[in-house]
Order: sequence, then structure tokens, then C-alpha cells
Amino acid sequence: MTTNSYTKSRFTKDNAALLLIDHQSGILQLVHDYSPAEYRNNVLGLAKLGKAFNLPTILTTSLDQGPNGPFIPEVLSMFPDAPLIRRQGIISAWDDPEFLAAVEKTGRKNLIMAGVTIDVCLAFPAMQAVEAGYNVYGVVDASGGSDETLRDLAIARMQDHGVTPINWTTVGFELQRDWRLPTAQEFGPVIRDHYHSYSLLMDSYEAQTANPAKKAS
Repeated sequence: MTTNSYTKSRFTKDNAALLLIDHQSGILQLVHDYSPAEYRNNVLGLAKLGKAFNLPTILTTSLDQGPNGPFIPEVLSMFPDAPLIRRQGIISAWDDPEFLAAVEKTGRKNLIMAGVTIDVCLAFPAMQAVEAGYNVYGVVDASGGSDETLRDLAIARMQDHGVTPINWTTVGFELQRDWRLPTAQEFGPVIRDHYHSYSLLMDSYEAQTANPAKKAS
């Protein structure tokens, strides 16, 4: 019998922070378990959730003036005032004192984390954060791998160290909880634009409500 309590561990817009690690143009080329369009869509969807729910957000890069390239520009433009920690050789973001200080400054103990590569950029800091006393939710579909085997191994390793794997759409619904809350005005468009199956559902519903005669037939 598990001793974990979902009710007690549920994250909210008021107790969670978003960490986006090394989503850079060069390293993105190492991701092959998702198509480039699908992966970029997931990362942008997650970033927009951070904006919609006003989560403290931290961005970090590794050697962005070198082979790893710049951070995804659409994400940078969403968070002009967010800390951008530019690491110059440290592999795990958690080993960077500036990054760690930025996390501590948020005052949040629930960390929603994604890294461009799931086995390194996400797994290393995620496992370290758990050891440091944080509740860590690793967003696996906004973190990529060279293949599905590598992704599965990374998820298993993170789970063994207390990281909770999650996907970006679940993050959104857990933050929203109730469609009657005001954040639905921001959350709804994010889901519609980036969760394509859901957008089809909404298209169908709106078509029926706009044409009641068609619905009756």
C-alpha cells in the first residue's frame, strides 16, 4: 500500500514553479523520439501554461554561444523578465549556483521541470532537486530523447529517485482544476492551440451549438 497522498502533493498555481532547461536549437537536433513539430508544440504548450497561470519561471541554457545554440525564441519572448541562467560548462543545471539561487528565490517547493534531453538535461537536476527536498514533476513529452528506449530508461531512473513523470497537458488540467475559475480564459486557448485533439472537440461542439438544427438531425 502506497503512503503517497495525491491530495497533499497536488501542485497549484500558487505553490509551483516552472523550470525550462536547455531547449536550444542545437541540442534540439538530438531529439528523435518525437517529430520536430510535435516536440516544439509540446514545449511551447508547456511554456504557455507557465504564462497562463503566472508561474515563477526560470530558463537556463548551456553554451548558448557555442554548439548548443540559442533558446527557443518564442519561449524567450514569453518571459522577458524571467531569469535566464547561461551556464558555460556545467552539465546539470542543479550544479550551477546561480540556477539554484533562482529556484530558491521562488519560494516554491513544487517544481515542474522539462529539459531538452530527458536523460541528462531533465533527469540530472530533477533527481538532485528531489534529494534537496523538492517535489519534482518531470514533463516527459517536453523533454526528448534519441530514441524511445532511452526515454523509457530515463523515466524509470527518475521514478526510482522520486521524480513524478507527467505530460504537459496534465500539468495544465491539474493547475486549472475547475473551468469556472478565471484562469480558464488563458488556459482554454493554450489547450485549443496545442492539444490538437481537444481543439477538434471544441470545433465540433461550437459547430453544433451554432447550428441547433444540425444538432437535432
